[in-house]
Amino acid sequence: MGHRLSKIVTRTGDAGTTGLGDGTRVAKDSLRIETMGQVDELNSTVGLLLTEDLPDDIRQALTGIQHDLFDLGGELCIPGMNMISEAQVSRLEGLVEQFNDDLLPLKDFILPGGTRAAAVAHVARTVCRRAERQIVHLAATEQVSDFARKYLNRLSDLMFVLGRALNKAGGRGDVLWVQGKNRGGD
Repeated sequence: MGHRLSKIVTRTGDAGTTGLGDGTRVAKDSLRIETMGQVDELNSTVGLLLTEDLPDDIRQALTGIQHDLFDLGGELCIPGMNMISEAQVSRLEGLVEQFNDDLLPLKDFILPGGTRAAAVAHVARTVCRRAERQIVHLAATEQVSDFARKYLNRLSDLMFVLGRALNKAGGRGDVLWVQGKNRGGD
């Protein structure tokens, strides 16, 4: 790829199409391109989270996730390509267990928030869930690997746990949901 990205303005997309990695041109509003865009947005959201003051183990995990998400984008860009593996899904499962082990068991629902880093992790979780829904939608009509879908499902779980872990690291507890808090008169 040495010089592949040396020219950024190509004008090849001016007519509303874009090229996939296999050379196929598709509409910029196609389901595959929308899915790729949502995975890209997720990766950018993880990048935003990485600008926060984070514990080293969380920073390392998120950096690895960014590389995985780029692999996922590549997989989506080349129909039939498989770049997300069972090992990557298993690594996320291990990270969920690792970070969850240090947290108190949940007894109530929590609200997204607390520290800024935790809030950004929750935004990443919701962006991840949207990308996961989009991959499921794409898989209804086109080939998508099972590991791609599973990866996003595990990643949203991890982002939830990281939100809690980041609140703990920031000296905050979970922000608990209080049912009917603002009903008035109660």
